[in-house]
Amino acid sequence: MGSITVAKVLNNNVIIAQHPQYAEVVVIGKGIGYNRKSRDQITLSSVEKMFILRNQEEQEQYKQLVPQVDEKLIEVVQEIVLHIMQSSNQPLNEHIHIALTDHISFAIRRNEQNIAIHNPFLYETKEIYPEEYRLAEYAVKRINETMAVTLPPDEIGFVALHIVSALSNRHISEVREHSLLIGDLVAIVEDNLDYRIPRDSLDYSRLVTHLRFVLERLRRGETVRETSSLDNLMKREYPEMYSLSWKLTKIIEQRVRIPVYPAEVSYLTIHLQRLAQKKEDEADMEQQR
Repeated sequence: MGSITVAKVLNNNVIIAQHPQYAEVVVIGKGIGYNRKSRDQITLSSVEKMFILRNQEEQEQYKQLVPQVDEKLIEVVQEIVLHIMQSSNQPLNEHIHIALTDHISFAIRRNEQNIAIHNPFLYETKEIYPEEYRLAEYAVKRINETMAVTLPPDEIGFVALHIVSALSNRHISEVREHSLLIGDLVAIVEDNLDYRIPRDSLDYSRLVTHLRFVLERLRRGETVRETSSLDNLMKREYPEMYSLSWKLTKIIEQRVRIPVYPAEVSYLTIHLQRLAQKKEDEADMEQQR
């Protein structure tokens, strides 16, 4: 396994070291800097639950961040990252160490100053990324316990997006863009139908999940099989919803700058028609009362 040589101790949980394969690295591990001094050797096999930042840019950012944050926060973020890795059984982009530490540190400062930031896409995030949302719930709970703070539920949504970003190896801005886009598309649907979809309903969940998968298919470059018979049927039977679906796919194209397969219009029409029918059924029930 080899060993690393301590170059500098930043605090009890973070050191700068020389790695036999990656040259200078930032090493994060519970108690890894405790009682260490320059030129100490640490065998890699003896250090459990340790993260190595290999990317030069990430290292520099993290070195700047460490002196600005509470050491307890470094420790709890490391615990959270480990939990995410074990729960998802997937590698994480190493940027999460910086992104999460920085975000939570700022959130705690805002909380102390009673500056509340509302997360308008909490429902969307929960629906689009349920697994990541559950991991974020755990993260915020551990932060509140360890740091003796009370971060609001809005923070769960923000943390979830950072987890999505790290697991999918996508930049947080792209993840946020997709959440914003889905929120905008839902608002357009509600506007056109003059119907607010209950956020805890199965209908809402189905629509958001479908839109999420449209974006995921586009991101991966997956082809969607043409179904001209379905397309003709949707156009003929549900012209209003077909037109709305076409409008939504054009908005998606403009925002993500990737062409949307025509077949997506037909599949989306089915979801929209179900919502339109639900609205009519509710109106009928209201009249009968």
